[in-house]
Amino acid sequence: MITKEDIIEVISLQRESLDKADIGTLREERKDLNILDSFAVIITGVRRCGKSTLLHQLIKRQKKSYYLNLEDPRLEGFSLSDFNKIESIMKEVYGGGGVYFFDEIQNIPQWEKYIRYLVDKKEKVVLTGSNASLLSRELGTRLTGRHLSYELFPFSFKEFLNLKKMDPSLDSFKEYLFQGGFPEFVKKNTPTILHDLLSDIVMKDIAIRFNIKNTEILRKIAIFLVSNVGKEYSYNSIKKMFEIKSVQSVIDYISFFENAYLIFSVPRFSYSFKQQQVNPKKAYSIDNGFSSNNSASFSKDSGKMLENLVFLALRRKYKEIFYFQEKRECDFIIKEKEKITRAIQVCYNFNEENQEREIAGMLEALKEFKLDQGLILTYKQEDEFKLDGKIIKVLPVWKWLINYK
Repeated sequence: MITKEDIIEVISLQRESLDKADIGTLREERKDLNILDSFAVIITGVRRCGKSTLLHQLIKRQKKSYYLNLEDPRLEGFSLSDFNKIESIMKEVYGGGGVYFFDEIQNIPQWEKYIRYLVDKKEKVVLTGSNASLLSRELGTRLTGRHLSYELFPFSFKEFLNLKKMDPSLDSFKEYLFQGGFPEFVKKNTPTILHDLLSDIVMKDIAIRFNIKNTEILRKIAIFLVSNVGKEYSYNSIKKMFEIKSVQSVIDYISFFENAYLIFSVPRFSYSFKQQQVNPKKAYSIDNGFSSNNSASFSKDSGKMLENLVFLALRRKYKEIFYFQEKRECDFIIKEKEKITRAIQVCYNFNEENQEREIAGMLEALKEFKLDQGLILTYKQEDEFKLDGKIIKVLPVWKWLINYK
């Protein structure tokens, strides 16, 4: 049980801290994020990727706002019924007509009932959360058609440059490639930040929430997946590798990692949805710096780091991403509105040894999906080929990122 006086004190202290805080590096997502009445705006993303900072930036744009961070340990015991106190407190202290901002809302069971109540009253509401599945389930039951969803990732290359006050170049890109985009780590370059982040995700977002006792196995699988980006895996192979009794346990673990935005699984393309589920998948990590600082092996493979970075840029914009594999392989194909629209190959050093293989994989994908043009992304090579009536552009990743929208 938490008293009204305790809540008032926490709200005041949080607001004081928020007002003193630096507004931070402006996020690109804020430009497209509209706060409308009768809708709840939902911002999801991995822990520490900057959701609270984005809220701060949105709050600064409002004439009046109400703010509450529900992960504050001083709110231990806060429940659904306490939301009624929040509404009266906010209006008592700050007056009416403000936009409601709730940080890490998934910590409160049945939160969606109260948010639906606010939405029905045509209040403006913005929420953040770190678990995609929990949020989507609750949104589906209470807020169908009444919410606008946005995903936030660690810093993009442009945001990284903005923070560092650097110009786009191969040198600044090299720094981003290895350091990644977690805001706090980019500012302080302290590996402990990313070690603690891994522990928080495994323990708080997964083990405690889903009552998993063997946290060591959970941690080992997480590190394995973020260390082996772009490599095929199957549930059975992980089951055997870690001597787990049940395939279902492996399926559950990977689902938990995905929902916490720790990894993303990319299926092999097939016209059959059932076959897509059976085929081996590839895992990609939320951030290069995160993987490098939690795994000795990842930072040694520059090619996989480049591939992971390209995937993250694509994932910011597209939800349906596959890899293509028949006689040859193409790293990424993009599906939009039931149609494959893009084919992208990633090759760190595009040279005489691999040129024929990379182009063959690209051509096979272009012909399969009747595309006129493909893109091969490299560390620093730039070129263009016209083969079999197809155009294949070769471009350094850093130049592609600067112009990518």
